[in-house]
Amino acid sequence: MAQRTFKIITLGCKVNQYESAYLQERFKGAGWRHVPRDQKADVTFVNTCIVTQRASYQSRQALRKIIRENPSGMTVAIGCYAQVFPEELLKIEGINIIAGNTAKGRLPDLLLKGETGCNSGMLPGGFNNREPFEYLPVKDFSDRTRAFLKIQDGCESFCSYCIVPFARGPFRSLEPAQVIRSLNSFSENGYKEVVLTGIHLGRYGADLEGAVDLKGLLRDIGWAGLPLRIRLSSLEPKEIDQDLVEMMASEEWICRHLHIPMQSGDEGILKRMNRHYSPNEFERLINHIYMKIPLAAIGVDVMAGFPGEGEIAYHNSYSLINNLPVSYLHVFPFSPRDGTLAAKLPGQVDQVVIKERASALRDLGHKKRSTFYRSCLGKEFSVLAEGWHSEEEGLIKGLSDNYLSVVFPSPVLIRNRILRIHMEDVAKGIATGRSV
Repeated sequence: MAQRTFKIITLGCKVNQYESAYLQERFKGAGWRHVPRDQKADVTFVNTCIVTQRASYQSRQALRKIIRENPSGMTVAIGCYAQVFPEELLKIEGINIIAGNTAKGRLPDLLLKGETGCNSGMLPGGFNNREPFEYLPVKDFSDRTRAFLKIQDGCESFCSYCIVPFARGPFRSLEPAQVIRSLNSFSENGYKEVVLTGIHLGRYGADLEGAVDLKGLLRDIGWAGLPLRIRLSSLEPKEIDQDLVEMMASEEWICRHLHIPMQSGDEGILKRMNRHYSPNEFERLINHIYMKIPLAAIGVDVMAGFPGEGEIAYHNSYSLINNLPVSYLHVFPFSPRDGTLAAKLPGQVDQVVIKERASALRDLGHKKRSTFYRSCLGKEFSVLAEGWHSEEEGLIKGLSDNYLSVVFPSPVLIRNRILRIHMEDVAKGIATGRSV
């Protein structure tokens, strides 16, 4: 009997990437062969995203492409799109199984047994208020030098533009002891960096008994003394306090890198977004981080063209970012998302205007990134080597603890080692340096 083949196409966030890695490990462990994206497979999983209308379009596009190129193979739509809008996916002829986030964990067992448990090909499953955290163990991230660990799922913020709470359900957290065991497993498998990720990472522990929170978890990790550096994924402004900043400033094993959604620098727009902080509070937070950790990477999410964003509101956002020591931007043009309050708000902004504002913000982001990189010249950083940038030129690529993309010369391949690199120059968004 021929070995069965599969591939996974992943859209969206690091949580989706983690869950795709779980599926890959399960099927490889069962004897299936993982094939590259450009090859046909017996089963193709598309791990979908719906955080924006464009993400939804890309998810549908990926599914249709797979069905068109390999009509005899099985196509499985999983993830957030499948969770919230399965009826839309049912309209795409050729999808064999639709499985939302509540079914991801049991999907391997069902497929490996040759069952879906549902004649229609759609695996049902909604969230309930006592939804447990579903631990999906992963030991290997194939060719990645950094591992991801999903320690939190769910969101209950209900920002007016966001569909994620409907796609991910209520807060759920991985027990601290299991976090430590997972980190130890990654260390034993040779990983030097692990990214802690979640849908609403700052609310880690909100559902667990006792005084469990992210800072307490980090202290537990520190006490464990594992030979790992830990990177945090996105944290909301209200969830970064002085204690967390002090911990990041003093503990070398915590990467000096914070990604913080701002979304808008206008007070009125923030209220319409159901974001519970003011521009002044955001400004104080960023300046405090910069004062305590001057070389920390501070990434910021900003949205262009939210309903009601006039010229003054837009310039408030632009000016706030321009005046702050942020390191890079993720810019999101607003697009109305069915099922969210913002889709029905008055004051929808013209798409041409949204495109212009997003472009200007991206240009500002490039300037911020360049300024940040240049501020790091002449200094030393811990860099995780990721392999060849150019074998012909004898250059190794890597990532510093403060999120600098770095290349440095080496006569031999270096991978998955942390080295001290002295930064010497910046060109085309990459820092160049030499091993100390």
